[in-house]
Amino acid sequence: MSLSAIPDQLTDPVVIEGLFQVAAAAAIAAVVIAISSLRDLGLERELGGSFVRGFVQVLAMGALIGVLFTIPLAFSGLLLAAMVVYAAWESRKRGDGVPNAFRISVIALGVGSAVVIVTMVAAGAIERTVRNLVPVGGMIIANAMKTNSLTLDRFQGEIESNRDEIEAVLALGVPPERAISEFVTESVRASLIPVVDAMRTLGLVYIPGMMAGMILGGANPIYAAEYQFVIMGMIFAAGGLTSMTASLLLGRAAFTDAAQLRRFESTDRTLFATLRTALGR
Repeated sequence: MSLSAIPDQLTDPVVIEGLFQVAAAAAIAAVVIAISSLRDLGLERELGGSFVRGFVQVLAMGALIGVLFTIPLAFSGLLLAAMVVYAAWESRKRGDGVPNAFRISVIALGVGSAVVIVTMVAAGAIERTVRNLVPVGGMIIANAMKTNSLTLDRFQGEIESNRDEIEAVLALGVPPERAISEFVTESVRASLIPVVDAMRTLGLVYIPGMMAGMILGGANPIYAAEYQFVIMGMIFAAGGLTSMTASLLLGRAAFTDAAQLRRFESTDRTLFATLRTALGR
């Protein structure tokens, strides 16, 4: 597929029909935004912006997906690496003010995603083709990003809420790692709740779209169920590795060299400025 085919895709009748479905979804989302406004939750900009942004991004990906699948396999690794960096950039906003949040997110997401992707490619669960590696790899990275965001958000909340208690314990000579170990553990536990609940309800409440799509496409239903469990296992492992790596690094970043608890100060930097800082330049 080439870029010249995109105009024909945009005028396809099914695309026009899809716009009406998008409008219906937007109407439901607007209700949520309206309720947020009525309750003075202050979430209208974030909710509305993320909804519109998500639509534009997925529409662009849909238009370019055919071109994307024609790139050489060697470049798929670079593409996945770029996904990790951008996911880390978005995720670090949930812990804005946490020292080195972006760098920690890049490392945690890189470790969690890379270990799972490389292992499953070696095992043959992910085919060594761009058509399989990029979508499945992106799914793993996206779910690891959610876990990382929850880890950052919970860690920051726990530390800020218990700052006086932590500083009092430090004053008694307790090592920094022990002073915040309870809050680090709580951050990991809370971040894994969504994926654990999804695993518990898999097949009973949660009917994954990939399994349904494979069955509708003519695949053996038993194999479709097995492969869906493999996907969930990858998401579970990537999320767990990401959260545990992030919590380990966060525990160290929270203190100065003098074992004093750092102040969490919000930053407002661009992605490129943050990258330069993370690289030490």
